[in-house]
Amino acid sequence: MYALVDCNSFFCSCERLFRPDLKKSPIGVLSNNDGCFISRTPELKKLGVPMGAPYFKFKKLCDDKNVHVFSSNFSLYTNISDRVMICLSQFTPNLEVYSVDEAFLDLSGFQNLESYGHLIKDTLLKEVGIPVSVGIASTKTLAKVANNLAKKNKVGVVALLDKDSETQALEKTQIADVWGVGRSSASKFESLRVKTAKDYRDFKNHMLIKKIFTKVGLQRLEELKGHPRFLLNQEVEKKQGIMASRSFGQAVTNMSDLRAAVATHASKACERLRKQESYCSFVGISIRTSPFTHDFYYKGQEGQKFEVPTQDTKKIVRYALNALDKIFKAGFDYKKAGVHLAGIRNKDEVQLSLFEATDSLKSKNLMKAVDKINRAYGPQTLKLGVCGLEEKSVWSMKMKHLSPSYVTGWRGLPKVK
Repeated sequence: MYALVDCNSFFCSCERLFRPDLKKSPIGVLSNNDGCFISRTPELKKLGVPMGAPYFKFKKLCDDKNVHVFSSNFSLYTNISDRVMICLSQFTPNLEVYSVDEAFLDLSGFQNLESYGHLIKDTLLKEVGIPVSVGIASTKTLAKVANNLAKKNKVGVVALLDKDSETQALEKTQIADVWGVGRSSASKFESLRVKTAKDYRDFKNHMLIKKIFTKVGLQRLEELKGHPRFLLNQEVEKKQGIMASRSFGQAVTNMSDLRAAVATHASKACERLRKQESYCSFVGISIRTSPFTHDFYYKGQEGQKFEVPTQDTKKIVRYALNALDKIFKAGFDYKKAGVHLAGIRNKDEVQLSLFEATDSLKSKNLMKAVDKINRAYGPQTLKLGVCGLEEKSVWSMKMKHLSPSYVTGWRGLPKVK
C-alpha cells in the first residue's frame, strides 16, 4: 500500500505560515521576475485567476479584491519542504521524495490505513504548519487518484482499500487527471473513447495501449488495475547537469554588471554541485538580448573544459568569466545570462593530471565554511567580490513582493520592540 502526501497550495501555504492574518485571504505566488502565477489558494482560484496567468493581466482584479501577491521565495520554500519530508520520515522507513511538495510513503504492513492517513495529516499541520492532502491505495497511480479526490473534499484524506472504492474513484477522474497523462496523450485517449480513468483501466486492447503510449502507458493501466509497476525510488539521483539562469529585472549594458551576474549564477551552481558531493569538468556560459524587442537579437554561447574536475567556486567563476570575455559584444541590451555545469562526476571518480592541480584541502575547507555560513545566515552572505557588493543590483530579478527570509537568514527574523 502507498500513500501520496501532497502539500496544499504549497508556496502559498509557506507564506501563510508566517502570516496567520492571511488564513482566509486570497493569496498568489508569482514566478521569477514577478511574471506569472505559479501557486494559488482556493480563494484566489474562485476569483477566476488560472494557473500560469500573467500577473499584469490580473493586477487590477488583485487590487480590487485585496489579493495578497508574493514574489517567489524559493529559499524559504525549500527549507519548509525539508521540514515536511523530515516529519514524514517518522511514519515509514521507506519514503520517496517525489517533488518539493509531494512524497510517496510505503505503508505495506500497516493497519487502519485511513486513520493513519489522518494522523499524518494532523501531525504535519501541528509540527510544521503546512496543510496536506493524503491519498492511500495499492499502487502509486491509484494513490495519485485518491490524492486528487482528497484535495476536493473537506476531510483531506481518501483511502481506496477495496475494488468498489477504486472503481468509484476512477469513474470520477477524467483521463487528463491521471498521473502521467499529458495534454497530447489525453486527446489520443479521447480518440479511443477513453474519457475517464475507469475507461483506461478497462480498455481491452493492451497491445494498442503499448503501441501508442509505450510500455509506460501499459504499466500505468496495470497500476490502475491494482498491480504495482512503479516501485518506490528512495535513491536521490545526482544531477548530470546543473543550470543557474535568470532573466534580468532590467536590461544590462555594461560588462561589469554582466560579469557580476555570471559570477553570481556560477556561485549558485557551485553550491548545488557541492551539495550533491560532485565535481565538474566543464562550464558553459550563455547571454542574450530580449527576443521580444524590435532591436537586433543577439545570443552568445561559450564553454570551457578543464583538465581536472573541480568544485571550487573560485576556479569555476574564473573559467566562466574567461568564456564570457569571448562572447560579450558592446552595444547590446542584455536581458538574460546563464551558467551550465557539465562533465559531473562523483568525488571518488576524479582523476589526477600532470598539468593541473586538484582541489587542495585548503580549498575544500574554505568551500565548506562558505556553504555552512550561507546556510545559517542566508544566501550570498559570503560571496566573491566579483559578484558585486550591492545587495540589490541592476541585473537582479524583479521581486517587488518578496517576503522576509524568516528561517533562512537572521535578517529575516521579526524585530521585537
